[in-house]
Amino acid sequence: MSRILHIEASPRADRSWSSKAAGNFLTQLKEHLTELEIDHFNIWTAILPSFDGAAIEAKYAKLSGTPLTDAQSRAWKLIGHYVARLDAADAILISTPMWNLGVPYRLKHLFDLVTQPGLSFSFNPATGYTPLLSARPTAVLMATSGDFTEGPSYGRTDLATPYLSTALAFIGLKDAAIVHVSPTIGQPEAMEAGVRRTEAELQRLPASFAGRLA
Repeated sequence: MSRILHIEASPRADRSWSSKAAGNFLTQLKEHLTELEIDHFNIWTAILPSFDGAAIEAKYAKLSGTPLTDAQSRAWKLIGHYVARLDAADAILISTPMWNLGVPYRLKHLFDLVTQPGLSFSFNPATGYTPLLSARPTAVLMATSGDFTEGPSYGRTDLATPYLSTALAFIGLKDAAIVHVSPTIGQPEAMEAGVRRTEAELQRLPASFAGRLA
Protein backbone atom coordinates (compact mmCIF):
# COMPACT_ATOMS: atom_id res chain seq x y z
CA MET A 1 0.00 0.00 0.00
CA SER A 2 1.26 3.48 -0.88
CA ARG A 3 0.63 6.56 1.22
CA ILE A 4 0.32 10.08 -0.16
CA LEU A 5 0.40 13.12 2.09
CA HIS A 6 -1.98 15.82 0.86
CA ILE A 7 -1.13 19.20 2.36
CA GLU A 8 -4.16 21.41 1.79
CA ALA A 9 -3.16 25.07 2.01
CA SER A 10 -6.41 26.79 1.00
CA PRO A 11 -8.97 27.79 3.67
CA ARG A 12 -11.81 28.07 1.12
CA ALA A 13 -12.95 24.43 1.30
CA ASP A 14 -15.39 23.60 -1.53
CA ARG A 15 -14.84 27.02 -3.16
CA SER A 16 -11.11 26.43 -3.53
CA TRP A 17 -9.77 25.88 -7.04
CA SER A 18 -6.61 24.21 -5.77
CA SER A 19 -8.52 21.88 -3.43
CA LYS A 20 -10.87 20.86 -6.24
CA ALA A 21 -7.87 20.14 -8.48
CA ALA A 22 -6.34 18.05 -5.71
CA GLY A 23 -9.57 16.06 -5.35
CA ASN A 24 -9.52 15.40 -9.10
CA PHE A 25 -5.88 14.34 -8.96
CA LEU A 26 -6.42 11.98 -6.02
CA THR A 27 -9.50 10.41 -7.62
CA GLN A 28 -7.52 9.61 -10.74
CA LEU A 29 -4.54 8.38 -8.74
CA LYS A 30 -6.80 5.96 -6.84
CA GLU A 31 -7.93 4.54 -10.17
CA HIS A 32 -4.30 3.53 -10.75
CA LEU A 33 -3.57 2.55 -7.13
CA THR A 34 -6.68 1.04 -5.58
CA GLU A 35 -5.06 0.59 -2.15
CA LEU A 36 -3.80 4.15 -1.92
CA GLU A 37 -3.82 5.64 1.59
CA ILE A 38 -4.39 9.40 1.78
CA ASP A 39 -3.04 11.34 4.76
CA HIS A 40 -4.98 14.60 4.58
CA PHE A 41 -3.27 17.50 6.34
CA ASN A 42 -5.36 20.69 6.34
CA ILE A 43 -2.99 23.34 7.66
CA TRP A 44 -5.89 25.68 8.47
CA THR A 45 -7.53 23.29 10.92
CA ALA A 46 -4.28 21.89 12.31
CA ILE A 47 -2.63 23.54 15.29
CA LEU A 48 0.88 24.42 14.12
CA PRO A 49 3.27 25.21 16.97
CA SER A 50 4.91 28.61 17.01
CA PHE A 51 8.53 28.64 15.93
CA ASP A 52 9.87 30.87 18.66
CA GLY A 53 11.19 30.65 22.20
CA ALA A 54 12.36 27.12 23.02
CA ALA A 55 11.87 25.92 19.43
CA ILE A 56 14.20 28.42 17.80
CA GLU A 57 16.71 28.07 20.64
CA ALA A 58 16.66 24.31 20.08
CA LYS A 59 17.54 24.89 16.42
CA TYR A 60 20.57 26.99 17.29
CA ALA A 61 21.58 24.48 19.95
CA LYS A 62 21.47 21.75 17.31
CA LEU A 63 23.54 23.86 14.91
CA SER A 64 26.16 24.57 17.56
CA GLY A 65 26.19 21.11 19.11
CA THR A 66 24.99 22.42 22.47
CA PRO A 67 22.90 20.08 24.68
CA LEU A 68 19.20 20.91 24.67
CA THR A 69 17.32 21.96 27.78
CA ASP A 70 14.17 20.06 28.74
CA ALA A 71 11.98 22.78 27.21
CA GLN A 72 14.03 22.79 24.02
CA SER A 73 13.86 18.97 23.81
CA ARG A 74 10.07 19.06 24.07
CA ALA A 75 9.82 21.72 21.37
CA TRP A 76 12.23 19.83 19.11
CA LYS A 77 10.33 16.57 19.54
CA LEU A 78 7.11 18.30 18.49
CA ILE A 79 8.77 19.72 15.37
CA GLY A 80 10.19 16.29 14.60
CA HIS A 81 6.64 14.93 14.46
CA TYR A 82 5.91 17.08 11.40
CA VAL A 83 9.11 16.04 9.64
CA ALA A 84 8.33 12.39 10.40
CA ARG A 85 4.83 12.75 8.97
CA LEU A 86 6.33 14.19 5.81
CA ASP A 87 8.96 11.46 5.57
CA ALA A 88 6.43 8.67 6.19
CA ALA A 89 4.65 9.47 2.92
CA ASP A 90 5.56 7.71 -0.31
CA ALA A 91 4.38 10.75 -2.28
CA ILE A 92 3.59 14.39 -1.51
CA LEU A 93 0.77 16.55 -2.88
CA ILE A 94 0.43 20.23 -1.98
CA SER A 95 -2.64 22.16 -3.07
CA THR A 96 -2.36 25.88 -2.52
CA PRO A 97 -3.46 29.26 -3.78
CA MET A 98 -1.03 32.04 -4.62
CA TRP A 99 -1.39 34.90 -2.16
CA ASN A 100 0.22 38.24 -2.95
CA LEU A 101 2.55 36.57 -5.46
CA GLY A 102 3.77 34.10 -2.82
CA VAL A 103 2.36 31.27 -0.68
CA PRO A 104 -0.16 31.55 2.19
CA TYR A 105 1.48 32.33 5.50
CA ARG A 106 0.31 29.05 7.00
CA LEU A 107 2.13 27.09 4.31
CA LYS A 108 5.28 29.15 4.92
CA HIS A 109 4.82 28.40 8.63
CA LEU A 110 4.83 24.67 7.89
CA PHE A 111 7.98 24.96 5.77
CA ASP A 112 9.65 26.90 8.58
CA LEU A 113 8.79 24.06 10.98
CA VAL A 114 10.00 21.16 8.84
CA THR A 115 13.19 22.76 7.50
CA GLN A 116 15.45 21.91 10.42
CA PRO A 117 19.07 20.79 10.91
CA GLY A 118 19.43 17.12 11.68
CA LEU A 119 15.81 16.47 10.75
CA SER A 120 15.45 17.45 7.10
CA PHE A 121 18.91 18.80 6.21
CA SER A 122 22.48 18.75 7.44
CA PHE A 123 25.30 21.26 7.15
CA ASN A 124 29.03 20.77 6.87
CA PRO A 125 31.31 23.81 6.42
CA ALA A 126 33.40 21.83 3.94
CA THR A 127 30.56 20.49 1.80
CA GLY A 128 27.61 22.81 2.50
CA TYR A 129 24.00 21.74 2.89
CA THR A 130 22.72 18.20 2.31
CA PRO A 131 19.02 17.22 2.22
CA LEU A 132 18.07 14.36 4.52
CA LEU A 133 14.73 13.33 3.01
CA SER A 134 14.75 10.95 0.07
CA ALA A 135 13.24 12.01 -3.24
CA ARG A 136 9.72 10.78 -3.96
CA PRO A 137 6.86 11.79 -6.29
CA THR A 138 5.96 15.36 -5.33
CA ALA A 139 3.50 17.77 -6.91
CA VAL A 140 2.11 21.21 -6.20
CA LEU A 141 -1.27 22.29 -7.58
CA MET A 142 -1.28 26.07 -7.32
CA ALA A 143 -4.31 28.21 -8.12
CA THR A 144 -3.58 31.73 -9.33
CA SER A 145 -5.98 34.47 -10.37
CA GLY A 146 -3.69 35.47 -13.23
CA ASP A 147 -1.94 33.30 -15.81
CA PHE A 148 1.75 32.98 -14.93
CA THR A 149 2.45 29.96 -17.13
CA GLU A 150 4.36 32.00 -19.71
CA GLY A 151 5.89 34.62 -17.42
CA PRO A 152 4.67 37.63 -15.44
CA SER A 153 0.95 38.37 -15.34
CA TYR A 154 0.22 42.04 -16.00
CA GLY A 155 3.74 42.83 -14.83
CA ARG A 156 3.42 40.76 -11.65
CA THR A 157 6.14 38.19 -10.98
CA ASP A 158 5.38 34.69 -9.71
CA LEU A 159 7.41 34.36 -6.51
CA ALA A 160 5.62 31.23 -5.30
CA THR A 161 6.84 28.74 -7.92
CA PRO A 162 10.60 29.30 -7.42
CA TYR A 163 10.14 29.39 -3.65
CA LEU A 164 8.26 26.07 -3.56
CA SER A 165 10.69 24.37 -5.96
CA THR A 166 13.70 25.54 -3.96
CA ALA A 167 12.23 24.89 -0.50
CA LEU A 168 11.15 21.36 -1.41
CA ALA A 169 14.47 20.50 -3.08
CA PHE A 170 16.40 21.87 -0.09
CA ILE A 171 15.02 19.11 2.16
CA GLY A 172 15.24 16.41 -0.55
CA LEU A 173 11.92 16.62 -2.39
CA LYS A 174 13.54 17.58 -5.66
CA ASP A 175 12.01 17.88 -9.13
CA ALA A 176 8.52 18.67 -7.81
CA ALA A 177 5.91 19.03 -10.55
CA ILE A 178 4.19 22.39 -10.18
CA VAL A 179 0.88 22.69 -12.00
CA HIS A 180 -0.73 26.11 -12.32
CA VAL A 181 -4.50 26.05 -11.94
CA SER A 182 -5.14 29.34 -13.69
CA PRO A 183 -6.49 31.84 -14.38
CA THR A 184 -9.25 31.67 -11.81
CA ILE A 185 -10.70 35.06 -12.82
CA GLY A 186 -10.84 36.97 -16.07
CA GLN A 187 -12.20 36.50 -19.58
CA PRO A 188 -14.21 33.29 -20.12
CA GLU A 189 -12.02 32.26 -23.07
CA ALA A 190 -8.83 32.51 -21.01
CA MET A 191 -10.40 30.65 -18.11
CA GLU A 192 -11.64 27.86 -20.38
CA ALA A 193 -8.18 27.51 -21.90
CA GLY A 194 -6.72 27.32 -18.40
CA VAL A 195 -9.19 24.60 -17.41
CA ARG A 196 -8.24 22.54 -20.47
CA ARG A 197 -4.52 22.97 -19.70
CA THR A 198 -5.00 21.92 -16.08
CA GLU A 199 -7.12 18.93 -17.05
CA ALA A 200 -4.43 17.77 -19.46
CA GLU A 201 -1.83 17.96 -16.69
CA LEU A 202 -4.13 16.11 -14.29
CA GLN A 203 -4.51 13.34 -16.86
CA ARG A 204 -0.74 12.91 -17.16
CA LEU A 205 0.45 13.43 -13.58
CA PRO A 206 -1.50 10.66 -11.76
CA ALA A 207 -0.19 8.06 -14.21
CA SER A 208 3.35 9.32 -13.63
CA PHE A 209 2.92 9.09 -9.85
CA ALA A 210 1.39 5.63 -10.11
CA GLY A 211 4.26 4.39 -12.24
CA ARG A 212 6.77 5.47 -9.60
CA LEU A 213 4.75 4.15 -6.68
CA ALA A 214 3.78 0.77 -8.11
